[in-house]
Amino acid sequence: MPRRRSKPSTGVPVEARTVKVAAPHANSKQAEELMDLAVDAARSRHLPDFLKRFAARAASLANADWGGVVVFEENAAEFYSGTELTDVPNSPTREWLVRKAMEINGDAQVCILPQEKSSTGVFVPILSSSKERMGAVCLLRPPRALHAHERRLLEALASHAALAIENFRRFRQLERSKRNWVQDIDAITDYMVVHDRRWRILRTNRSLAAHLGVPPVALVGEAVDTLRQLAETAGTLPCPFCVDTEQSREEHIITARDRVFLVSTSRTSGTTDDEARTIHVLKDITDRREAERRYRELFDSIQEGLFFATPDGRFLDVNDAMVRMLGYESRDELLRNDVGAYLYPAPEAREHILDELNAKGVLRNYEETLRRRDGTLLYTLQNITGVRDASGKIAQMRGLMLDVTEQKMFQTQLQRERDFNQKILNTTQSMILVLDTAGLISYANRRCYEAGYREEEMIGRHLVDLVDAAQREEFEAALETTAHGQQVENLEARAKRGDGTLGYFSISLSPMRDEQDAVNSVVVVMTDITDAALLQAKLAHAERMATIGRLVSGVAHEVNNPLAAILGFTDLLLENPEIPASAHEPLGIILQETQRTKYIVQDLLSFARQRPVQREAVRLGAILRQTIKLRSYDFSSHGVEVIEEFDENLPATIGDSQQLQQVFLNIVNNAYDAIQEAGRRGKITLRTKRVGDSVEVTLTDNGTGISDPAKIFDPFFTTKPTGKGTGLGLSICYGIVRAHSGEIQCWNNENGEGSTFLVRLPVATEAAMEATV
Repeated sequence: MPRRRSKPSTGVPVEARTVKVAAPHANSKQAEELMDLAVDAARSRHLPDFLKRFAARAASLANADWGGVVVFEENAAEFYSGTELTDVPNSPTREWLVRKAMEINGDAQVCILPQEKSSTGVFVPILSSSKERMGAVCLLRPPRALHAHERRLLEALASHAALAIENFRRFRQLERSKRNWVQDIDAITDYMVVHDRRWRILRTNRSLAAHLGVPPVALVGEAVDTLRQLAETAGTLPCPFCVDTEQSREEHIITARDRVFLVSTSRTSGTTDDEARTIHVLKDITDRREAERRYRELFDSIQEGLFFATPDGRFLDVNDAMVRMLGYESRDELLRNDVGAYLYPAPEAREHILDELNAKGVLRNYEETLRRRDGTLLYTLQNITGVRDASGKIAQMRGLMLDVTEQKMFQTQLQRERDFNQKILNTTQSMILVLDTAGLISYANRRCYEAGYREEEMIGRHLVDLVDAAQREEFEAALETTAHGQQVENLEARAKRGDGTLGYFSISLSPMRDEQDAVNSVVVVMTDITDAALLQAKLAHAERMATIGRLVSGVAHEVNNPLAAILGFTDLLLENPEIPASAHEPLGIILQETQRTKYIVQDLLSFARQRPVQREAVRLGAILRQTIKLRSYDFSSHGVEVIEEFDENLPATIGDSQQLQQVFLNIVNNAYDAIQEAGRRGKITLRTKRVGDSVEVTLTDNGTGISDPAKIFDPFFTTKPTGKGTGLGLSICYGIVRAHSGEIQCWNNENGEGSTFLVRLPVATEAAMEATV
């Protein structure tokens, strides 16, 4: 439309210009125009076309050169007009109009156009019912003030535009919502069907139609009974999915061939009974039911007890193993009865479990004793997890329970047997060791350490190292035999004792086997029989001595009588002058040999004589010095050195001084003879000392030594040449010392020179001293 040129300005302000007031018929025409505009807005279905018509009519009603509408969208602004801006001379750009429209806030505003001051733009905001700015009506006209009736007209126009825009937006939103609802319903994979009270299908979703192989619209109007193929359950209602038409909501399970559906039903009421609808949603739960079946089978097949329980101890679900474990008849019985209080023998145990779960959230390998239905105790090992609600409190306990009653009893029995065996091992008087296959000691009982061995001397070392070198080969052969699975009993061997000395041991070796019946270790039982061996040897020697004593006594008396006759008649023959001189020499030899035989018989009688000991307090030091004096001439003439190491404070002993002197003299004589045989410069050392309740006398020489120390005290045993010894001297010494309640021993020196004799006698007690007074 061509723009009307205005007259030149007269300098009068725009607001002060005279405006002709419209005639009454003009107001009536405006009312009709507004009414037509409202009717047009109600009938229009396309917002852009309506806004274009609205812009032209608004320009006409407002006597403007041009009219347009700016509509605000979410992130942009749309511009609508009945005519193009290029048809209006000196018109502003769309961007300027949109910017000004966005700047206005409140009532209609008049803005001077940027090109010339002779034209103005009028902007009226379009407000929604909630006063939200939805856009603006834009008019271009000559400059003049807005009068009240023009403002009302512009506000009316803006109201019509707002109403139209709101209606169009609501309609568009409704159409979009309906379209989205249909799309959402069709996107649901569950089957949906809607029917009315006449049992006719009103709507199905695409999933159900696709399952039946028909379009959704093909099912509309059909009887809902045509869908009975989805439900094998027989019902009296025309709808195969309805169970109770009185309930507004319901859920139930139906089956169809190999499928299982969960049917959720909702009913809506309309303004009339015919508008009431029933909506069925069929959810395929076949996989879920199969999973539940498998879960239940797995749940019940587990041999450990599984449970779900409330914090107060009531079971929500348990498996069959749990029912058997607690001794109940069925799951229902266990779930029906509140067994929580009965289950725990100690009432505080349940509170302890809750406290631990609240603190940690989970319990691992938790040992707890429970009570079965019959009252017997059940030892369990549990793993429990606490399930918390939205507030963080324990709402449920889920756990796995293992019956360890047999293991507990077995462990208790095993511990009892272990303690019993340990006590036996530690209290036995025998040393018990365990060797590995290499012969190394891996275990030693307490007796080993009580015997003086140190741990570093035992653990990790070869046992054969403790055995005397002369018997190691025999011991290794016994170990080899045991390694092949055979037992070796009562092997006697000399071995190193805890104090470092050699002792006699009785050794038994037993193989130990693993699961494959292979020997993996050897148990060694060692018994120290040193004292027993010595005692047995002494006892055997004493028995031999007693037997020989009785024999010698009888023989000596029988021999002594003919010897007396031989001596008497030989003396008479030598005194008889009638005997020729040539016979004197043979008779002298007879007399000499008979005398020697007499002395032998006297020695035998001394050996066999059982006369009582003269009991008196004696000092061994004095007896030893007197004994040395008896042989001092021989010692000095043959270069034998005698060393005396006497304890001057040595206590007295009770005995016969003459018999004890005979003992020491015999020992000294043997030492002297051994030195003479050795042919070296002799040395004899005598020592006295107190050891406990005994006094000891040791005599050490550097002679030839003793060929067999074990037989040295046997009667008639001698190493001297024939005619120089009877073999009774040390036997007599042995009997004298034993009669004094003492001991006599001998051994060869370790340096290979000479031997040592030991005489041990008891210390005289006060009571013994008083008895001799």
